[in-house]
Amino acid sequence: MRLTTRKNRHALALAAAVCTALVASLAGTGSAAAASVSTWEKVAQCESSGDWSINTGNGYYGGLQFDLSTWNAYGGQQYAAYPHQATENQQIMIAEKVLAAQGPSAWPQCGASNGLGTDTQNPFPGPSVTLNFSQTVGGNYNGDKVSDLFAKDSSGNLFVWTG
Repeated sequence: MRLTTRKNRHALALAAAVCTALVASLAGTGSAAAASVSTWEKVAQCESSGDWSINTGNGYYGGLQFDLSTWNAYGGQQYAAYPHQATENQQIMIAEKVLAAQGPSAWPQCGASNGLGTDTQNPFPGPSVTLNFSQTVGGNYNGDKVSDLFAKDSSGNLFVWTG
């Protein structure tokens, strides 16, 4: 049997606050299959001299030199019929999908040498969120023997994270 003491509650609250801060900090990180806009621009500089609207007639299009089948397979047609007709941001959004599936080797001459695979920043991060909780409580509330977290922000909104 576990005794709940004031000291234990304080330790749980501290642990919950640390978990909350960790969750908040992880919300803005990118995945291993992501790259910043500046990295994609380096790849494009290598692939196409940075010309996002290039069509030389060689079967590869746009700044990142997509072939049409790859462009279509990863949803590029939602932006434009051909990659070179899409904006830089749209080409990067499709490139992120290709990178997630194929890795930097999808750009064998220019990918890894320009930071693909090592730069993991989200090219288009959402707005940052500041979490300001006035109260946090941790414990096993649903009986699954995994810690859960309850938090209340300064506006009185209740947040629950189950383990």
